[in-house]
Amino acid sequence: MPTLLHIDSSLFPADASASRAVTATFRKEWEAQHPDGTVIYRDLAAEPLPHLDGLAAAAGFTPAEQRTPELEAAFALRDTLASELERADAVVIGAPMYNFTIPSSLKAWLDHVIIAGRTSMAQPSTVAGTPTIVVASRGGGYGPGTPRESFEFVLNYLGKTLTEMLSLDVEFIVPELTLARTNPAMADLVDLSDASKAKAHEEAAAKAKTVTARLAA
Repeated sequence: MPTLLHIDSSLFPADASASRAVTATFRKEWEAQHPDGTVIYRDLAAEPLPHLDGLAAAAGFTPAEQRTPELEAAFALRDTLASELERADAVVIGAPMYNFTIPSSLKAWLDHVIIAGRTSMAQPSTVAGTPTIVVASRGGGYGPGTPRESFEFVLNYLGKTLTEMLSLDVEFIVPELTLARTNPAMADLVDLSDASKAKAHEEAAAKAKTVTARLAA
């Protein structure tokens, strides 16, 4: 049975979060395609992970047979999170832009699952090639040619981290201008916001079907 790893990191509930709404669309279509499948769900806002500390980091560089009980205990969470990623046939990640970059909760997840010689810097990585859809929502517009293009640190960071360090097969869905309906200064952008939102949901459903077909091939 195929397994989907679904990660949300928005601080807000689904009715107020563009990223949660779009990851939910992907998951709904995925479950329709895989009624007997498994979904592993991590809500990093509701159940935040501790930041990686020195002991847990050291444990990741220590061979299992050489770890002390203290190092084993420190490594347990990293092992659990990495195992969830390794089990996944596909991954969907909600990554809203906060202060021009990803939520710290998502950064903490990445720090835990990037394990040298296992999920990263291994030939091959234990997660190499896993189809991964990232919903990178943002309240404004940060695309090429926009005034805030240089403030975009979500796609650049996640693109490099997920592909270069974890060797995942990454695609992005980018709902933009999500604050247009609540910010009076963006009133003239409401139509563009609605179109971006609709496109994101269409892409999420389509990508769920595409990933399903790829896995079945």
